[in-house]
Parts: sequence; C-alpha cells; structure tokens
Amino acid sequence: MIPQEIIRRKRDGEELAAADIASFIEALAAGRLSEGQIGAFAMAVWFKGMSRAETVALTLAMADSGDRLEWADIDRPIADKHSTGGVGDNVSLMLAPIAAACGLAVPMISGRGLGHTGGTLDKLESIPGYTITPDAALFRKVVKEAGCAIIGQTGALAPADGRLYAVRDVTATVDSIPLITASILSKKLAAGLQTLVLDVKVGNGAFMPDRDQAEILARSLVEVANGAGVKTSALITDMNEPLADSAGNAVEMRNCLDFLAGRKKDTRLDTVVLAFAAEMLVKSGVAASSDEGERMARQVLSSGKAAEVFARMVSMLGGPSDLIENPDRYLAKAPVEKPVPAARSGWLAACDARGIGVGVIDLGGGRRHPADRIDHRVGFSELLPLGSRVNAGDPIALVHAADEAAAERAAAALAAHYRIADEKPQLAPVIAGLV
Repeated sequence: MIPQEIIRRKRDGEELAAADIASFIEALAAGRLSEGQIGAFAMAVWFKGMSRAETVALTLAMADSGDRLEWADIDRPIADKHSTGGVGDNVSLMLAPIAAACGLAVPMISGRGLGHTGGTLDKLESIPGYTITPDAALFRKVVKEAGCAIIGQTGALAPADGRLYAVRDVTATVDSIPLITASILSKKLAAGLQTLVLDVKVGNGAFMPDRDQAEILARSLVEVANGAGVKTSALITDMNEPLADSAGNAVEMRNCLDFLAGRKKDTRLDTVVLAFAAEMLVKSGVAASSDEGERMARQVLSSGKAAEVFARMVSMLGGPSDLIENPDRYLAKAPVEKPVPAARSGWLAACDARGIGVGVIDLGGGRRHPADRIDHRVGFSELLPLGSRVNAGDPIALVHAADEAAAERAAAALAAHYRIADEKPQLAPVIAGLV
C-alpha cells in the first residue's frame, strides 16, 4: 500500500476499493502515516466525498482498528442511541435505564462536551465516585447485571478514529459527512451493537442548523450503519431551544433524577425520551409498534423500575446507591443563584440555543481547551420553554454561578438570547422526522 497513491486517487475523485481503505486505516492506526498524509486524505474526502460503499468500508476499517466487544453471554438485544449533540440534551441519562428496564442491554459509550454542546460524561462526573472508565470486566458486569452502563470510550475501541479526528480538528475537515459518519459509527460497531437509534439535531443550537443537511447526515448514518450490519434508524429533532429546562452538568443531572423519580414529566424532553425508547424497542423486536414501545417505557417509569436500573448502574460504577432519593446530599450546588428577569411582557418567541450553550462554558461548565477543568455546579435551570407567556420582571431562568460577578454577566447574556414577542409563536414540533 502506497499512501500517496490512495490520496491521489481520492483527490482525483476516484472510488477507492475497500481493501485500499482498510490498508490506509491500518497504517494510520499503526502510526505509519504522517499527519500530513492523514490531513491530505481527510481534505481529499472533504472535497470529493465518498460513495456509500466507500463510507461503509471506512467505517468497518476504523471499527476493526482496535478491540471489538462481544456480548455472547447476554441473552437480550444489544442496543444503543447516539446524539449529534445539543444544549440541555440529557436524553441518554434517562433513556439507557428505561430501555434496560424494558428488556434491552445498553452498553452506552458516550463522549464529553464538544464546542457549545454538553457531554454525557461531564454530567455523570458530577456524581461523586462515578467511574466513567471502568475496566472491561466491570463494564461487562454492569451491563449484564444492571442492564445498562454509560461510560467513556477507551483507547482500545476504534483507535484510528481518535488519530483521524485529531487531525480533522486542526485541518478544517470536521464537517465532512463521510468522515462524521465513519467517526460516529466505528465506535458503535466496535461496541458490538445489534441495533442503534440516532438523534440528529437540527436548529440554531445544533451542529447542523439546516434541515436539508441534517437529513443528508441522518441518511448517511442510517444507510452506512445498516450496510455494516447494524439495524439503525434516526429521528431528526429540534434544537432551536434547550431540550431540557436545564443546561449544565449537575443541574442536568438533577433534571434526570427528577424525571426518573416521576417528579418531572410532560415536557419536550419527555416527548423525545419516550420516542427514542419506543424506537429502540421496535428496532430490537421487543415491541411490535411505536405505541406499544411508548406504553412499555411509560410503565417502567411509573413503576420505578427504570429508576432502580439507574440506581444499580450508578452504585456498581462507584456512585452512591441513594442518589435518586437524596440528590442534594451528593450533587454540589453553586454558591450563587440568580433569577433572570424577562425584559418585557409578552411571549417567549425564540432563543439562541447555541448562545445558551456558550453561556454554560463562560460560567465554567464547559471547556475552551481540552485540559480545562469543569465546574460541575454551574449552569442554568428553570429555563422557560418557548411559547411561555411572561410579564416584565418574571423569571425566565435561574443562573447557577461561582460568584456574583459571573452570575450578573450570565444573567444579562441569557436575557439577550431570548426574543419576546406580542403574539404567541407557532413552534415547530420537537420531533421533525424519522429516517
């Protein structure tokens, strides 16, 4: 395999053979390619694209670049969900235990915050003692005995993706549909999944603000995953406002605990969680229809079974066993809490969801650089949904900050991210489509 010949052929728009792609990725994972060669390959793909067959080959080669998990000793369907990222998106935290309580095994390998979007792992690290990087034996034990485990990616799973992504990040090639597809799916294939449901966000708080582009990405992910042997579908969901009424880490974890305990329901988040639970159950063959899947999900929530699964997972991974019952005992609170008043009377008509996500970073709840430490206490809670009627001075959110000055800045910025109108707005549905 001559790397520059593969790069040249892709640069010239030729379709690469699966064997050539596999050889290139094997050399990449083994450290035999320079960063210049990797960057040139990524840029060639960015400009010339890849066919479905090429993207499947790239995905499989990256998945095969490290360990592949096997679940032969588990007699339940192996399923997972992945989101392209949003603000106030803590769906995974509730969905995994709900799906597990309904009879699925969910080995969920999640990530940290990326840009303005929050990360599932950062939220879980607000739980004292929770281990996001257990060894393989403990990971397997938790999935088998609790039904689900939400952890971080190890270096042994799809290592080629880690090196390729690091180069893409500094060569302006992150937003290539084939490369995004292979990056997401290679890790899911390496996790040994049988079924996968994808949450592709669209809106001003998503990486794909354009509906057409979101649909192109969703179709690429679905077609490539199915082509690689994993039963997959995607829901396109709205990200023109935060999904939950909280954005941050500990505040979103509280939201999750309230949801599982039945203290919070009938929200946009509720709609999305139940829709994904139903889709996972249908794809896995556990439910015959979406209506049946949603009924099953509601039943394990109301009975407390989903909360029990979550509690068992947290306890087995080193966290407190009574977290759901006593969240205030374990989740740190910010020293300053400040209401954000509405600037005028009217209807909350629109907001800058991306700006709200950036506001969490400004408070210290996200990273500007990979080595930054996160303040898990900070963020926003009690965010009113769009379509709410407010009077001037009514609180539209609550800021959680490390000090008074930070709270003042965050409150002013958050208020500026909302538009208040005289007429009630017509809002798009939270679930925009199914692929």
